[in-house]
Amino acid sequence: MIKILFVCHGNICRSPMAEFVMKKIVQDAGLADQFYIASAATSTEEIWNGVGNPVYPPAKEELARHGISCEGKRAVQLQKSDYDAYDYLIGMDHRNIRNMEKITGRHGGKIKLLLSYCGRNDPVQDPWYTGDFKTAYEDVRDGCEGLFQYLQSNKKSNA
Repeated sequence: MIKILFVCHGNICRSPMAEFVMKKIVQDAGLADQFYIASAATSTEEIWNGVGNPVYPPAKEELARHGISCEGKRAVQLQKSDYDAYDYLIGMDHRNIRNMEKITGRHGGKIKLLLSYCGRNDPVQDPWYTGDFKTAYEDVRDGCEGLFQYLQSNKKSNA
């Protein structure tokens, strides 16, 4: 089983979008049983008294426009132990990467920038600030498709 954790600042926009886009990609390929895919936050800003907020409504609506549900998802925070629990820890921007490294105590290795899987060193811009959920979705989709192709070409799945 391949375990992937997508990470952003609050786990209410970009990382849950990536989680559910990737789940759809592997489901459509008939490989869902070979993957465990989740998402988390580097901060606790969207977690109150141990309960995470749901996916931000505009992010949820953007996913729904593409036939993707994220029902039931609530924000959770990245833990140091996640480095050992997952095969890939994928950040949305460079600040996420720095915070992921700080939380896990590890640098590089399993921790990578999402858009690096499609040959870009760009961040997925945070739509919480930009208001551009369409572009964030497109970047997330491109990164997830690149990650899936990477996994297939490196025989990380039976695809």
